[in-house]
Amino acid sequence: MAREFSRTSRIGEVMQRELAQLIQHDLADPRVSLVTVSHVDVTADLKYARIYVTRFNGFDSDAAADECLQGLQNAAGFLRRQLAKRVKLRVMPELQFRYDKSLEHGFYMDELISKANADQHKPDDENE
Repeated sequence: MAREFSRTSRIGEVMQRELAQLIQHDLADPRVSLVTVSHVDVTADLKYARIYVTRFNGFDSDAAADECLQGLQNAAGFLRRQLAKRVKLRVMPELQFRYDKSLEHGFYMDELISKANADQHKPDDENE
């Protein structure tokens, strides 16, 4: 039976916490404002880390999301060095940034559910 908490998931959690602080406090790039780290997936060999990010107020367009990811990718070397100072690992994984659309998808689904509930509770004028 596999252990409940694997080493890669623990490393991912630590990296998520530290990266969130680094992005918030140490990056001055305006393209990366209000960005939070939602999840970190680390490969089994600890060679790569996929960092899923989202913005608190969402993105206006796909171009804005791409611009934010480009800013993060440009800062990946800096973030990796700072992360290596905070997290003691033999090899620090290469950082790959991805946009996490799950928050926006959740808001969209919530909106659809609210519409369906509102339509269901409307009185039927045709039957009266």
